[in-house]
Amino acid sequence: MEPVMVRGLAIGEGMPKICVPIAAQSKSAVLSEARELQNMPADLAEWRADWQEGVFQEGNVREMLHELRAILGEMPLLFTFRTAQEGGERDIDTETYVRLNIEAIQSGHVDLVDVQAFLGEAPAKELIHEAHRHGVKVIASYHDFEQTPAQGEIVSRLIKMQEMGADIAKIAVMPKDARDVLTLLAATEEMRRAYAKGPIVTMSMSKCGVISRISGEAFGSAITFAAGNKASAPGQIDAVSLSRALEAIHGSPDAELQ
Repeated sequence: MEPVMVRGLAIGEGMPKICVPIAAQSKSAVLSEARELQNMPADLAEWRADWQEGVFQEGNVREMLHELRAILGEMPLLFTFRTAQEGGERDIDTETYVRLNIEAIQSGHVDLVDVQAFLGEAPAKELIHEAHRHGVKVIASYHDFEQTPAQGEIVSRLIKMQEMGADIAKIAVMPKDARDVLTLLAATEEMRRAYAKGPIVTMSMSKCGVISRISGEAFGSAITFAAGNKASAPGQIDAVSLSRALEAIHGSPDAELQ
C-alpha cells in the first residue's frame, strides 16, 4: 500500500494522522476555530462547509477557503460538505453538491476533498476526475448512521471507492453493541491486508466505537478525527487526549503494528 502525500504529510504511514474538523456557523467562528488549530496536535484540518451559514451564496466557498489557507499555512486542508442524508447539517441537491465541490477543487486552496461515493456514481466520478485534474486528493466516503453493515459489505464498499479512483477510501458506521465494533475492525484489517492499494479510513461512531478511533495503527485506518471546539460526529474525543492515546499505542514495544 502506497501512502498519500499531501504537503509533506504521509497519510497511510506510521501513526494515524489526526484531522480536526472546523464546524461552525458564522464566518468569524470558522476563522477563529482555524486559528485555534495552531495550538492543537492536528496533522490536517477539515472545513465542514455544511455547517456554515450562507454557504450556498455565490463565491462564499472560494472566499472562505482563501482565508482559511492564509491562517492554516502549510497544514493540509480537507473540504467536506456532508449531506443530511449521511449525517450532515443541510439538505442539498446533487447539482449544487457538485457545484460547491468543484468550486473548492478549483480554488487552489484545498489539498483534499471528501466525495460521498454513493450519492451517485456519475457525479462522484466527475468530482474525482476534476479533483485529480487540479492536483487535489480525494477521500471517497460513506456514512451509515443507522447500523453497522456486515463485514463483507464494508469491505465491498471500500473496494468500490478504490475502483472509482479515490486516493483514500473512508467508511463510518453506527454500532449497536461491541460486536458491531469488532465487525468494523475486522473489515478494516481485511481490507488493509488483502485489497488496499492506498490508505483507508474507518470508524465506528458513538461512545461504543471510540476504540476504533485510537486503534487505527493496529487495524489499518490511516486518519482519525478529533474534536476541536465541538464534535462533528458521535464519539469524537478531543485532539489532545487522542494524540496521547495514539502515542501510547505507537510507542508500545510489544505492539504488532503494520
